[in-house]
Amino acid sequence: MKHILFVMTLCAAGLSAAELKLGKPLTTKEPVSVERIYAEPDKYVGKTVAVKGKIVEVCQMMGCWMNLVDSASGKMIRIKVNDGEIEFPKNGAGKQAIAEGTLTKIELSKERAIAEAKHEADEMGRSFDPKSVKGPVTRYQIKGIGAVVLD
Repeated sequence: MKHILFVMTLCAAGLSAAELKLGKPLTTKEPVSVERIYAEPDKYVGKTVAVKGKIVEVCQMMGCWMNLVDSASGKMIRIKVNDGEIEFPKNGAGKQAIAEGTLTKIELSKERAIAEAKHEADEMGRSFDPKSVKGPVTRYQIKGIGAVVLD
């Protein structure tokens, strides 16, 4: 019996060690799917939401943003923090995460969208073609306050 309890304790310790908690503790009881946010964005803008998804990309300069993809719909949302507030793990791509923060709506002119896309391409070491940006862009992202990265 002592052996079983020891093994269970080791397993529990291993599970908690597999979580990386960043920023403030999560307060939302249940994550909202990225698909649901995009289906009714005005319902969530300005409100605190939590989303769960697979990390597909992280800022390689400061770790100040990460993109999460919803496994069911394939839709993506960016979690953005101010530089230095939270540093998302730069090797986090492929891991699951739950992130919480305020949903914001960002409307960009074509010129501003091009400038932001170029900046991101520079950060990530990718080539960029300004012609790839079509017209003004409306984007939704979460101003992150906390996250849990699951291994």
